Amino acid sequence: MIARAADRRDTGTRTVHRARGDPGGGVVEVVEYRAEWPRRFEALRTTYGAALLAAGVPHRIEHVGSTAVPGLAAKPVIDVDVVVGAADVPAAVEALAAIGFVPRGDLGIPGRQAFRTPERFAPSNTYVVVEGSLALRNHLGVRDVLRADDALREEYAAVKRRAAAEALDIDDYLVRKTAVLDRVLRAAGLTASERASIADATAGIAGRGAHG
Repeated sequence: MIARAADRRDTGTRTVHRARGDPGGGVVEVVEYRAEWPRRFEALRTTYGAALLAAGVPHRIEHVGSTAVPGLAAKPVIDVDVVVGAADVPAAVEALAAIGFVPRGDLGIPGRQAFRTPERFAPSNTYVVVEGSLALRNHLGVRDVLRADDALREEYAAVKRRAAAEALDIDDYLVRKTAVLDRVLRAAGLTASERASIADATAGIAGRGAHG
């Protein structure tokens, strides 16, 4: 079953927090939760699903990341996991490439294929993720814990706002979230070694220079 984030009333409030001095000229933008995010995910899911079905690829599509958590402040970028069996990864990548995605490989994250997003689907990040992989368990664990735990969700939101306001760049922003994310993943049942692997991968992203 495809998980959907519940809609909440959009008050129209726009609180934006931006990181300073990104050497690439960009900023980290964190805004309050928007009721439009689940609808945007559904539009992406419909388009991706049609392409995958046409290619005969068994799949499910999950809304992940902070925009999938009602009430959570987030970067206004929809994160999508296309979940497939390991044997179906090449066909899924090809199906998304056929609608404009540019494959980028795993970028150092085992079990996950990343893409450059075509303009018509932006702002979003889309991944092909192997069923049962640590990459998928990471994404679903964070989402599901934050949906269920109000106190932890509010703490995480506060960390994100502060990080976006104070971080020197997006790499610094990622590092500032590490401690609270470890607690979220522990609550999701991930082992110490699994959490360490995720932290190492995040450090690798920061070391290479993160984008979004």
